Amino acid sequence: MFIRKKEIKQLSARIEQEFGTANFFNKKDEVEIKDNIYYKNKQPVFFEQEGRLFPTLKCILNGEIKLKQIIVDMPAVPFVAKGADIMRPGIVELDPEIEKDEIIVIMDENNRKPLAIGISLFSGQELQQMDKGKVIKMIHYVGDEIWKK
Repeated sequence: MFIRKKEIKQLSARIEQEFGTANFFNKKDEVEIKDNIYYKNKQPVFFEQEGRLFPTLKCILNGEIKLKQIIVDMPAVPFVAKGADIMRPGIVELDPEIEKDEIIVIMDENNRKPLAIGISLFSGQELQQMDKGKVIKMIHYVGDEIWKK
């Protein structure tokens, strides 16, 4: 279902406020919503879950939205690709500016490619002090239903 110009403006304002990206949509973009997923020119770019707006991995891959990131070691990659939450021992690098409950992107150590979108359960400072436990709640990952769209 295509959304109206007014709704596109509201969505654009929300994207700018939450992710710091102004003018995400231009006048020629076809913007649709289906099953809480927003499409821009037939590509899934955002989805709503638990009342929050999340960028899709395809949106991150296109470089349209930038998020703070954590880097996981290669042994963690198969688990991340199946949707497992991120455990502290698998993290090899992280942005110390990450805030608790912030939406972040999970990248692999070798290729630095986005694997997943998650919510940090701790701040970057807290993460640096930790050595075990669940630290990122998985929201969207390579191979899930949103990725396949």
